[in-house]
Amino acid sequence: MADDDLLFMPATRAAALIRRRDLSPVAYVDAVLAAIARAQPVLNCFVTVDEEGARRDAVAAERAVTSSATLGPLHGVPVHIKDLVDVAGLPTFHGSAIFSDATPAARDNVLVARLRAAGAIIIGKTTTPEFGVKGLTDGPSFGTTRNPWNLERTSGGSSGGAAAAVAAGLGPLGLGTDGAGSVRGPAACCGLVGLKPTLGAVPWDTARDSFGNNSYAGPLARTVTDAAVMHTILAGPSAQDPWSLGRTGGARPLSPALMGEDLSALRVGYIPRCANPRVAADVATNTRAALDAWAAMGAKVEEVTDAIDWIEYEGRVLYQANFSVFCAPFLPQWQNRMDPVTLAFMQRGADFTLADFRNAEFARTRLFRAMQALFELYDVLVTPTMARTALPADFDAANDDVIIDGEKCGITRQGWTSPQYPFNLTGHPAVTLPSGVGDDGLPTGVQVVGRWGAEADILRVGALLERARPWADRRPVLPSA
Repeated sequence: MADDDLLFMPATRAAALIRRRDLSPVAYVDAVLAAIARAQPVLNCFVTVDEEGARRDAVAAERAVTSSATLGPLHGVPVHIKDLVDVAGLPTFHGSAIFSDATPAARDNVLVARLRAAGAIIIGKTTTPEFGVKGLTDGPSFGTTRNPWNLERTSGGSSGGAAAAVAAGLGPLGLGTDGAGSVRGPAACCGLVGLKPTLGAVPWDTARDSFGNNSYAGPLARTVTDAAVMHTILAGPSAQDPWSLGRTGGARPLSPALMGEDLSALRVGYIPRCANPRVAADVATNTRAALDAWAAMGAKVEEVTDAIDWIEYEGRVLYQANFSVFCAPFLPQWQNRMDPVTLAFMQRGADFTLADFRNAEFARTRLFRAMQALFELYDVLVTPTMARTALPADFDAANDDVIIDGEKCGITRQGWTSPQYPFNLTGHPAVTLPSGVGDDGLPTGVQVVGRWGAEADILRVGALLERARPWADRRPVLPSA
């Protein structure tokens, strides 16, 4: 098998070949590590590559196959982890110079432990902007992570390293985190599937405020099946996450309307825009093509005309005020080495009052109830994932205006990623799927949002789109370093 075919093979297919002894985990890991060595100088998507550990685990995985041991669903499959999540024996830098001397983690995060228990081989840590603060992946401590489809563009953020790596064939699965769209945005920028689960479905037991949490962990993958398998592995309660304890047994079974390929019983609510003033014409065209594909299967597609307060301002209050408080202790020593975007968000967050913050929390509840009312009318909601394709890699996320079809549309959260953050706040599951290619040759994405606990539904809707409009065979071509 050619290395290129191996690198772009779905994780589930690779795992099946390994179980059948048709693929060596050692050869697989060696091929991925060699590809990382070639691509890293071009993409800059890893902060740590654990060659020694990955090869050791690959040898153990091969031994387990030959000894007919019980094998997990990802046995022998290379997976990388965003550098906000602890991996035993590797440092966690959080994308920040503040942690440049971090000692190796003593133990795996619960999600990494679950991946290992499923047979995955952890090959390294992928880049993230400082504390995952923005929608592009760059920073003073590690440089700029680039989009494999166009090196002058961003891979998105804050799971941009994971998205660039998966898109470039540097491991079929990446674990990302999503505090304001940070799985879905990079996935859309790089032509991938990215899933933000229901609040509590996958534990996030490192949250500083567990009860007010709006951050999630989820997969970045090239196929819906790979994302679904990884999500199933990650899901389940953790004693350290109260939302996950409350979700025990809470996943909804697949809706009967989605059991087959006739979607006549499926009601789709199409939301063309959230708080963003514009959507690029090519993104809108590709979103409509996805809707048409579902309609051709029988789905009833209806534009949502309800006036919805997407609480863009209140969402900004919650986001920036949290960073202001969390990062304040670092300022005396580290201010001159922190990302200017982090500092700008902190300053804006410091200007909000306690009343602003509490009113924003009240607004979060209102938004949740507005979405619940929509789900009385529709089975799923559909939006563009991003208002345009990937921004320039040197875009200033704190100050630059997003330009769409020649018009200024505000900073990133207002003009570019607006459809994502509302569902961090409401807790509903959301998946981004490739919807096509923009006029500039870069990927576009469509987002499907479901009822609480309905990951199975939105993944099934995604799988039907993948069958109708395949995307996984598209591969970027990287220049030599």
